[in-house]
Amino acid sequence: MAALSKAAMTTSSLPQLRASTDADAASASRQRRAPAASPQARRWRWSWKQVWFQLHWFIGITAGTVLVIIGLSGATLAFKDELLDVMNPGVRHVPVQTRAPLTPAQLSNIAAAEHGQRVASITMYAQAGAAPRLFFAPKNGQRRGESVYLHPYTGATQPALAGAAFFEWTESLHRWLLLPRDPGRQVAGALALCLLGLALSGLYLRWPRRPLDWRTWLTFDPALKGRSFLWNLHAVAGTWCLVVYVALTLTGIYWSYDVVRDNIDAWAGKPPRTAQAPGKKGAPQEPSPAADIGLAWSTFQQHAAGWTLATVRLPTRPGEAVQFTWLASDAPHERARSRMSIAQADGMVTENEPYSQQALGPRLVNIIYPLHMGTYFGLPGRIIVTLASLGLPLFAVTGWMLYLGRRKAKRAVQAQRAMLGAGAPGKMGTDLPTLVAYASQSGQAERLALESARALQQAGVAVDVQSLEQFDPAQLRQYERALIVASTFGEGEAPDGTRRFARLLQQMADTPLAGLDFGMLALGDRHYSAFCGFGHALAQQLQALGATSLFPLIEVDKHDPAALAAWSQALARCSGSAIDAIGVQEEASYAEWRLARRVLLNPGSLGGELHEITLTGPAGASWEAGALAEIIGCNADGSDGDADIAHHAPRSYSLASLPSDGELQLLVRQERHAGGENEGYGICSGWLTRFAPVGAAIRLRLQANPAFAPALVDVPCIYIGNGSGLAGLRAHLRARQRAGLARNWLLFGERQQAFDSVCGAELQGWLDAGHLARLDRVFSRDGNDGGKREYVQDRLRANSHELRDWLAQGAIVYVCGSLQGMAAGIDAVLQEVLGQDGLDALLAAGRYRRDVY
Repeated sequence: MAALSKAAMTTSSLPQLRASTDADAASASRQRRAPAASPQARRWRWSWKQVWFQLHWFIGITAGTVLVIIGLSGATLAFKDELLDVMNPGVRHVPVQTRAPLTPAQLSNIAAAEHGQRVASITMYAQAGAAPRLFFAPKNGQRRGESVYLHPYTGATQPALAGAAFFEWTESLHRWLLLPRDPGRQVAGALALCLLGLALSGLYLRWPRRPLDWRTWLTFDPALKGRSFLWNLHAVAGTWCLVVYVALTLTGIYWSYDVVRDNIDAWAGKPPRTAQAPGKKGAPQEPSPAADIGLAWSTFQQHAAGWTLATVRLPTRPGEAVQFTWLASDAPHERARSRMSIAQADGMVTENEPYSQQALGPRLVNIIYPLHMGTYFGLPGRIIVTLASLGLPLFAVTGWMLYLGRRKAKRAVQAQRAMLGAGAPGKMGTDLPTLVAYASQSGQAERLALESARALQQAGVAVDVQSLEQFDPAQLRQYERALIVASTFGEGEAPDGTRRFARLLQQMADTPLAGLDFGMLALGDRHYSAFCGFGHALAQQLQALGATSLFPLIEVDKHDPAALAAWSQALARCSGSAIDAIGVQEEASYAEWRLARRVLLNPGSLGGELHEITLTGPAGASWEAGALAEIIGCNADGSDGDADIAHHAPRSYSLASLPSDGELQLLVRQERHAGGENEGYGICSGWLTRFAPVGAAIRLRLQANPAFAPALVDVPCIYIGNGSGLAGLRAHLRARQRAGLARNWLLFGERQQAFDSVCGAELQGWLDAGHLARLDRVFSRDGNDGGKREYVQDRLRANSHELRDWLAQGAIVYVCGSLQGMAAGIDAVLQEVLGQDGLDALLAAGRYRRDVY
């Protein structure tokens, strides 16, 4: 499994590393402390804020990337007319002359004679020198006729606008993403809904503890660094743009979905829209006599004093009225059009409906376009909309950087958890375990707490690692010593998940914690006014409740090495043993293995190439099923990859073999991406599957993965995976086979049976030999009845009765493969079958173990 993405989410109980002088003392210790759910179980008990956070980042890194295109194209269109005028001087505006401009009748007659087409309408401008725009009737198959600009004094056709085709293309990109009109509108509407969700969820996620303090909402501190800078920029800029994005999305949805538009129009009292039929073949109809149009124009000018723009729709039959829509000089916006109908024969006004006298509903609907473009608020509104549109790339970039930073922090935490679980047990003693607790917002506090716990464990101190998210303050009475790593969020506030703990701690009675000694490592950023505010508040409350501080609170500004050294020294004093420096990334100790062979397992597959990589290494190398191999990749030429990648983020892969096989095997999916370095291949997967010659040195470190440990006792096991996730499951099944344990059910998913029957002979052999009680291989692209694709989660759901029977017999569920889709689907099926309480119980019992990426 490629574990650049392995950003390891593993689910099983974290070992509670405790020591006592004998079994009775250990039992007494356990009786004094209420059982706490494992950190992995607590991970799935998400608050609403955590749910919205997951939705926010997922939509942001998927739909948000496409929204960048819509934002940039929208910003380009905001000043289209001004840009066209700059590119086409003298076309839409000509020098003012002393003679009177031509009338609509004169202009239409000249254009009809020159182009041989029927004139449908003409737009006149009151501004001197402005060129009228004339529209011809649509030709056969056209939805809209061609248009030309005419010289206002001569009627000559003006040159075509340079750049007009580009803006038409940009508008198609903005409105339909260059797709056919109807499906394009649907997709654009879905993206508008995503932007609305991002805006509102972002508001909810950043809602401060002091919402009436405008500085918290609207001020940005450029002196911040790193993640704090990115988060502050993302949140504050998002607040500034929030109202604009809500307006843009709501107005955009109006044009995207006919059901929305039709219902709004019906509510507003507008007549139903009729489908615009393409032009038909046949002889064009002659317009009404020019004299009639001229008379109507004269009448219009008498009744529409102060007009600035007027569109004249020419009649198609004799006796039909001439239709005018016009904009007054005092109109509130560009769509505030008045209407007038004038008879051709006598110039009598048959209908006159000034905008101010129109019904409220249609007037409200007419506001939609000016709000979307920002023109409702004039030039400032257009500038604001343009800046907000240009802000979408900013949010995409900062969002991705925050996401990648969070993934990197999670990888570091996972490494610390694995190292903690693989560490030596503490020395025997009579003391209760030391509580190592953390309050973490972005993962740094969790990582430091795990590293501290491991250092204490190696010094012979029994430790109990807990997150304060689900920790009850009353449980503090069950410890004699606690070491707490506390992050501060925002302006001195508790991290999101720790609010409940902080609230309950405030509600505790006086001095219930007498006898508790504690040490506090407070993390913060000095650019915030309440530096390390939550750590200080937590320490003060603990002291108010009778707890005693082991040493003065230690403040850490970001990754201050001096402060972390002071924390390491404090831990050394507490343990009575030397402690290695905390917070310093250890250089990995890698052994040299050799590439023995590689075999392509899925030639012709629709997916990426999947290779079985076989390595030979140092004698005596040992591991158990579920373990990982951390590998440092190389570039195509064998040189080291990027320094950060090579030394701090090696790729992790599940081991697909056992030591008794005599070789180490991996299943590696070849990662490809467009362009870039390394000929477009992933640093590590490309090295393993393509560039490394047989016999090449592979730098590898074996890493225990206790959260995905094998079950080598007589209990049923259900193994579920897809793609390269089969690697970890294959090692488990080999271990179970050699232990004589046959109650195994494997569900495995891939694309096509003809090309993706990975390890098919081995799996079928196990089934035939009785080592597998059941084998379900699901190939999503092969189709089934009705043509609907089937995935492993669908097969599991279809066999929910058998799933219940296996779980009732104590089965352990192992899941290995992709987090999105497969693993999330399995989680949903288990929740459907067991209910939330049942799923929580399965997690707490360590019977739901996941290694997903």
